[in-house]
Amino acid sequence: MTATASLAASTPAGQPVGIFDSGIGGLSVVRHIRAQLPQENLLYFADSGFAPYGDKTDKFVIERSLAIADFLLAAGCKALVIACNTATASAVHLLRERYPQLPIVGIEPGLKPAAAVTRTRTVGVMATDRTLSSPKFQLLHQQLTLSTGVRFVTQACSGLADLIEEGELESEKTVALVQRYVSALVAERADTLVLGCTHYPFVQSVIESAARKAGADSIHVVDTGIAVARQLTRLLDHNGIRRDEAEGTLEAFTSGDAAALSRRFDRLLHISSPVREIV
Repeated sequence: MTATASLAASTPAGQPVGIFDSGIGGLSVVRHIRAQLPQENLLYFADSGFAPYGDKTDKFVIERSLAIADFLLAAGCKALVIACNTATASAVHLLRERYPQLPIVGIEPGLKPAAAVTRTRTVGVMATDRTLSSPKFQLLHQQLTLSTGVRFVTQACSGLADLIEEGELESEKTVALVQRYVSALVAERADTLVLGCTHYPFVQSVIESAARKAGADSIHVVDTGIAVARQLTRLLDHNGIRRDEAEGTLEAFTSGDAAALSRRFDRLLHISSPVREIV
């Protein structure tokens, strides 16, 4: 019996939710899911051995996404969260075709909520070059520009996810890089910034500080991890597979260094979680 057929036959609420990212960025999504769905059992896969995805080919990202999804489904996951903008843009449609009965939540830059709150009618979008150049993002960009009249200014933040992955959240190098990217957006009169990579919420305070230094009176930052947690909740309820018991568990896997990921859990989420290296 295939994983899809098995899932369609029966999906107990106690089975875990699978979440994956190219590295630690998806932990920013995990914290929102844990806050909104504390009873759910979670499995997190950090593909740190191949991070970042932003400079990889579309073919490579698709292959990794399919392989990780297969791994998480083999572990019994009842739903899947792609906590990576690049992987969502490249592979979410293929994953939905491959597993039509599986609740799948992707993530994309929060252009729509940003358009609703901007006062200057200019929104800055910080993301990887791969996300910004993807057909999925380009279509969303065009549709919302036409429907809202808001101007979206994009900024490819080369190297930023790499620094965050290495734990350099407030280093001189990170601060200087953020200042350069944010200054360019503030100069365009952006008063709202969309974090189009799940790594970026971990340097939100640095981004806000950079905006003030660049002359912004106030800046609104959009983190789409909250929307992902809400959509996951809706899908679990719709399929009748939401767990409603004691506090859930969190286990992690990585294609990189297990000790390094364990330290990131402690530093970024202030929790300890068992981590296993997967070759």
